Order: sequence, then C-alpha cells, then structure tokens
Amino acid sequence: MKTVGMVSLGCSKNRVDSEMMLGMLREAGYTIVASPSEAEIIIVNTCGFILSAKEESIDAILEMAEYKQTGKCRLLVVTGCLAQRYADELLDGIPEIDLLMGVASYENLIGAIEAALKGEKPVLTGEGNRFLCGERVLTTPAYSAYVKISDGCSNRCTYCAIPLIRGGYRSRPFDDIVNECASLARGGVTELTLIAQDTSRYGNDFPDHRLLLPKLLHTVHGIEGLRWLRVLYCYPDTVNEELLDAIAYLPKACRYLDLPLQHVNDRMLKRMNRRGSQALIRRLVKDCRDRGIVMRTTLMVGFPGETDAEYEEMLAFMQEAQFDRLGAFAFSPEEGTAAAEMPDQIDDDTKQERLDRLMMTQQAISAGLMKKRVGETCEVLVEGYRRGRYYGRSRLEAPEIDGKVLFASQKKLRPGEYVSVRIEEASEYDLIGEAVKPEC
Repeated sequence: MKTVGMVSLGCSKNRVDSEMMLGMLREAGYTIVASPSEAEIIIVNTCGFILSAKEESIDAILEMAEYKQTGKCRLLVVTGCLAQRYADELLDGIPEIDLLMGVASYENLIGAIEAALKGEKPVLTGEGNRFLCGERVLTTPAYSAYVKISDGCSNRCTYCAIPLIRGGYRSRPFDDIVNECASLARGGVTELTLIAQDTSRYGNDFPDHRLLLPKLLHTVHGIEGLRWLRVLYCYPDTVNEELLDAIAYLPKACRYLDLPLQHVNDRMLKRMNRRGSQALIRRLVKDCRDRGIVMRTTLMVGFPGETDAEYEEMLAFMQEAQFDRLGAFAFSPEEGTAAAEMPDQIDDDTKQERLDRLMMTQQAISAGLMKKRVGETCEVLVEGYRRGRYYGRSRLEAPEIDGKVLFASQKKLRPGEYVSVRIEEASEYDLIGEAVKPEC
C-alpha cells in the first residue's frame, strides 16, 4: 500500500484543494501519513501569489526533494499555483520533480501518479474541472472547515496575478456547495467558512447574473448541526443590503465581514483597477456599524506612485473607520501584471517604513477596541489548552487569521465544544476571561 505525504502552502482556498486531493488518494487506496520521512509519494501544493510565497514554495520543494535520499520518497509531486504558472522553470531548475500539475488538473491526479510510478514525467497545466466532488480529508480541526464557492477571478486588479494563474471567475454549482456543507455538518463540522477569491460575486456569472451569496447563506443556514457560518473575501462593489442583512440577522451567521480594500484614495484605487470609491467604502463602513458587524480589511502600501499624502490619507481613514481587524502588505511587483511595469516604483525601504507605521497604527486601534469588550460575555468555540488556560474564538474571530480568547474553566473541556466566557482583560489582539454558567 503506497503512502502519501502532503505539504500545503498558501491560502485557505489552496488548503481546500489539498484536502480534495487527499480525499481522492485515500479513496484510491493510498495511505496518508503525517511525516514526509514515511511517505513514498510527497506532494507539495504550492502558492505563487507574491514573491515571498514563491520563495516559500521553492524552499519547500527543495526540502521535500531531500527525502529521496534520506527517506522513502519515490515520487516528488508539485501542484498548485506555482506549478501552473512556472512549469518549465520548475522542471528545469529542480530535476527531482517527477510530476507537475496545475490548478485545473486535479481530477487527473491518480492517473498521473500511476503514470509517474511507471517512469513517465507527466506535466498537466491545461484547463479542467475546477470543482471536485467527493470526500475530503480535513486538515483543519474536525469541527471547522472551509468551503470554496468559486474559483478564479475576473476583477483584473493591476497588481494581482491570480487571473493569470487561475483564470476568470467561475461560480461553483449552488447545489454542490449546499450538499458539501450538509455532508461536512453530518461529519461533525459545526463551523463553516465560505471562501473564494471574491465571495460576494458568487452567482454573477450564471445566466441570470444574480448575486447569490445571500441566498446561499440562507440555504446553508438551514443545515442541521451547523452552529456558526462565516464568509471571507468579499469585494466592495458587490456587497449589497441583502448580503449585509443576512450576515447581521441570520442566527447562525457570524456578524463578521471580511472586505479587502487595498487602499482608500480614489486615485490609487483607480490605478489598482479596483471598482468603487472612498465614498462607497465609507457607506459600507457605516452600513456595517449600523448592523453591529465586525469588519476586517486588508490594505496595501507602496503601490507605484503612492504619494506621502495618499498614504497619510489611508492612515487617517483607518483612524476614522476603526477597523476591528486589519492586515497589510507591501506592494510586490508580479511578473505579467500591469503594476509591475508602472513608472514611479517605490523603494523597498519606504515601503517597509510605511508598512511598519501602518501596523503600529492598527495595533493601537485594535487595543482600544479590544478593551471595549471587557465585561461582555460571549460564546467561544474551544480550540485547545496550553499554559494553564483554554483558548478558542468567539464569533468575531475568524480561524487562523485573528486573535484568540484565552480563558479559565473549572470544567474540563474538549476542542469543538462551545462555552460562555466572560471577558475580564484585553491585549492588543487577544482577550482573557473565564468560563461561566450556563455553558453552551
């Protein structure tokens, strides 16, 4: 019986692809192992979004290639975004690779592995089925899972290589999503997070061009066993009143909107080819606040031509909007994108200085907002125990990217349980409290 190990890099969308591949392999009779030293077949599912992600992917491939000498590895398989975009370069530079597969070819994984075991060197980077059906091997905790509702992107932001890698936006069939959510709930998953490159555009590419994310939320909300439902990666111009109402008022929905903005200055938004304006963003912030929705965003510093005044405008807007959660990154010129060829590129030192200052600004904002939660009692999903405390998340913290709720409990708890916690202290990103009765 052949053993397979997987290294999955990059975003949660890539993680879902990895879980689908593992499910296919297990169904085909392969044994999944945790340690690459025990794997006869090692798969590295790569990310190729920005330079740092590419470097991490290449380092992982080279590290796994060493197991051909020190472990049991017979096949080194490279999949994902880097494989899709740089197939020839990877094969030329890393001869240890035995099979290379892009993002639209996973349905052919088993056959390609069998061919590679016979001495062939398959390379599959063409078009194919983006939405695989079947059982997944969850790499998340058993109570929480991501569900991908579309693939690709048609926004064509000038800095982003995703359309070059994954193609245009394609919504997954509605019933397929609902069926997968129901299957995960039957398997014990109580928290579902819907993801895509642009979740709020879901359904817009179907024949009637309707935005169907609100309908999808209402339908998935009715699944028995589900407790929390969350949406990540929305786009400003497709977030409408119907979607905000679903997020705010469906009992199982987390009042949490992830809305990557990248910038707030109108000239910068236009150069980035981001639809919408600062006026739209202001309206969305107000609409969320009126409904009690926590907001998470992402901002970019150092885009070509960004002036000191435009950067300061973004900092001032942060102070005004008081985003509950915020991530930021410095512009990275990506091969093949329009922004990489723009004049007025900003030097790395300036980009880093702007990034550091922005994150220090957000740290202070976050500390103030977290202190306001002291005294509240919230429902917390238990994730584990360390250093004398349990830890978990409330509805207002998304998995993997947000802070934690640390708390004491007189009752022994297990991961996946829900408990009421009274918040007693706060740091910049984490909350500290104590479990109280009645437990949920």
